[in-house]
Amino acid sequence: MSKVYIFLADGFEDIEGLTVVDLMRRAGIDIETVSIKNSREITTSHNITMYTDRIFEGTDFSDADMLVLPGGMPGTKYLGEYAPLQELLRGFYEKGGKVAAICAAPSIFGSLGFLKNRKATAYPSFMGSLEGAEAVEDKVVVDGNVTTSRGLGTAIPFALSLIEQLLGKEKAEEIAESVVYS
Repeated sequence: MSKVYIFLADGFEDIEGLTVVDLMRRAGIDIETVSIKNSREITTSHNITMYTDRIFEGTDFSDADMLVLPGGMPGTKYLGEYAPLQELLRGFYEKGGKVAAICAAPSIFGSLGFLKNRKATAYPSFMGSLEGAEAVEDKVVVDGNVTTSRGLGTAIPFALSLIEQLLGKEKAEEIAESVVYS
């Protein structure tokens, strides 16, 4: 079974984070929500309080097949400032692990150097933060082990792309059909 971790901070964009969790769980992927705070309680960008599956500190990520960052503000800012997450991302990426980010969060990949000589996309006002990338306006961009997407309106194609990468096109199409996405 594929194992995915999605990292949440106060102010993450609800739809971008939870659409990925919802569709991956429908596909049978083991995805866990991870708080970067010392508490499982997170408040989304639209002031919805929720509890994550775990907190970052003390979690062993060695079984990860993919690491995902949702966008939203100030969530992206907090994710980008959290040094333990940066260290995990860097090590995972350098070993060829799949990393994915949507909306403002691809800017974190830019600052870490993951986008050099790759195509990437982000929320329109963050396109200039894709350091080293060829910025494109596609809904979802997969370039090697890096996946980026534009924002809330592309959350479903983003999640389906991640499912396809882990379980194949047939499974992604099955999930799309099951949620009446065409």
